[in-house]
Amino acid sequence: EVQLVESGGGLVQAGGSLRLSCAASGFTGDDYAIGWFRQVLGKKREGVACINRGAGSTRYIDSVKGRFTISMNNAKNTIYLQMNNLDFADTGVYYCTAEARIFCNLGFLTQGSVGSWGLGTLVTVSS
Repeated sequence: EVQLVESGGGLVQAGGSLRLSCAASGFTGDDYAIGWFRQVLGKKREGVACINRGAGSTRYIDSVKGRFTISMNNAKNTIYLQMNNLDFADTGVYYCTAEARIFCNLGFLTQGSVGSWGLGTLVTVSS
């Protein structure tokens, strides 16, 4: 089973930047979609970005395109989410997830992950 640990959250002013990290272990091969999801209290968890562990292809929801970048290190065991020009609406608990599947696509972001999840890291953007 894949294990995931997020870090890097914190308090930042609107317009600022944060980089989240997800330390991952337990992969068996490269056919995984790894995603960042976020949840605001009282709202449904929302997919933000994902990356295919094999090919490195990425997908983003429209509201973060051009501001957020998902990437991974050469060892493919740390996944990053660089968040720039943060807005109050980006506030939430950010979770890392990994599901055994070939494609990282918008369906994965909208339907959710049935794989492993981390415990999350809190991002607070002050206006």
